[in-house]
Formats: sequence, structure tokens, C-alpha cells
Amino acid sequence: MLKGNIIDIKHLAVHDGPGIRTTVFFKGCPLRCWWCHNPESQAVKKELGLLRNRCINCRLCSNVCRLHTFDSEGKHLVERAGCSSCGKCVDVCPVNALELYGHSISLEKTVAEVLKDRVFYGSNGGCTLSGGEPLLQSEFAAAVLNELKKLHIHTAVDTCGAVPWSSFEKVLPVTDMFLFDLKHPDPEEHRRMTGVDNKLLLENLQQLDSCGKPIEIRIPLIPQYNSTPEDLNGFLLIMASLKNLTAVKILPFHHARFKYQALDIAEPLAGLETCSDELYRQVQDFFRKNNISVSE
Repeated sequence: MLKGNIIDIKHLAVHDGPGIRTTVFFKGCPLRCWWCHNPESQAVKKELGLLRNRCINCRLCSNVCRLHTFDSEGKHLVERAGCSSCGKCVDVCPVNALELYGHSISLEKTVAEVLKDRVFYGSNGGCTLSGGEPLLQSEFAAAVLNELKKLHIHTAVDTCGAVPWSSFEKVLPVTDMFLFDLKHPDPEEHRRMTGVDNKLLLENLQQLDSCGKPIEIRIPLIPQYNSTPEDLNGFLLIMASLKNLTAVKILPFHHARFKYQALDIAEPLAGLETCSDELYRQVQDFFRKNNISVSE
């Protein structure tokens, strides 16, 4: 039985493509973006999250797993190196302070969850596969999309593009539009901030455009990192060659401190101010003045 590894299925989503949508968040990503607001989606493996703001120090978790300890001040600690994310501690936590990021799900269960929202889709809603990077699980992604297309549901794939072109080929016949992330126009800056350069993803973007599929470019706007006039002109140059660009969507940087803390990892841009409304509007206006439609 074909199964996928996902984090969550979000119902009635309004920021992941046109209309009201159901968004399936896949686990695993080839990038390590400094500003990632879904750090729980990066690793392919299942992970344990500890939400300390919920923890009441009942210590029931330590009764079922020796990796849960409490220091002299009562702080809840997890020995991450030995954790297999078995979920026994999650089962006994009475306040949902422990949760597993990532679970196996069947094709049938995924489609059934998506169909719960079908009545709300109207003429332009549908389902979006996001992540993480859904094309790391291209076989499962294609199977889900194929079942949805049989039911005449609009489909979209949100991708960072840093996967082999063969992964795109598996989903192309059953994907109505692509949401394609651009992080930085400069290859070395892209490598510095994400772990890989942008050569492969830009090649994939051009190839995807040649296939005639509608593409919405999504740019995470990070103050001081990809928001200079030079950066914006670099983005503009990339988009100028696209024949099937429908719009650009600007995603203002915000912190995801609780998610990083839940995984006991440092937030790379913890000291950076969030994106101001002024910068957000300035960048939107820049693209509009250059005849690029901006999606709100």
C-alpha cells in the first residue's frame, strides 16, 4: 500500500493558492533556509516536539521513557540523541505538551481528508501539496493528485524547486498550477542562506514554464537578506523570462520561535526584526510598477 510521510493536513486554508483550499504538508526538505517558519518539516524522519509552555511538570512522560528528565529548576529536558520518536510519551501527556512531527498516511486516508472540504471549494478552490517539499515524495504526491483530478478538484504544488526534474515530471499531468519559491537571485547568497545554490531550481523553473503550467512565484521577504534594490531587480530579471507567470506573492518574514524551541534547536535569525508593513508594501509596489501582478 502506497503511503506518504506528512506533518499535517490543514483544512480551509486561504494562503496556499486560489480560493479556499486543503493543504497537505509533506515532511522533508532539501533546503535549510535560515528563516524557515516550519522547521519541523525539514528532516525526513519523524521528530518529537516539546511545547514547554504547555508542560505542567506532571512527569508522566519520564515514567515511560528515561530520556525525559527535569533539572533542579523543574525545566523539562529531552535527550534528543537517543529519541526514536516512538510516541509513548505523547500518549501519556495529559496536556498535549508533546507531539510527533510526521506520520505515515495512506493514499485513501489523504484523499478522504481532502474531500472533507470539497463543499467549500467553489469555482476556484482545491487542494495544495506543500511542506517541506512535496516533490521529495513525488510518487505519493502524484498518486494523491491523480485521485483528486479524477474528482475534478483543482490541484496545486508548492515547491522550492530543488529536486530532480524527474520529480516534476511525475506530477505535471495532474497538477493545475505551481507555487514556486524564490529565495535569492544570487547563487552564492542562496547557498549561504539555504545550504544549496539556485542553479537547479532556476533550471527547473524554466523547464516548468516551457510546459505551459500556470506559475505563482512566492518570495519570502527577509529584511537585510533579500530585500535590497539589487535583490529585487534580480528577482524581476528571473520573472521577466516566464511566459506563464500568473502573479508574485510576497511572504513577510516572521519568527517561529516556539517551533524551534519545541525541537530544541536554535532559530538562525532569532535576533532579526520581523518584516515591517512598510517594507512589505514597498516591495509589492515595486513589482506592480514593473507590471507584475501581486497576489495578496
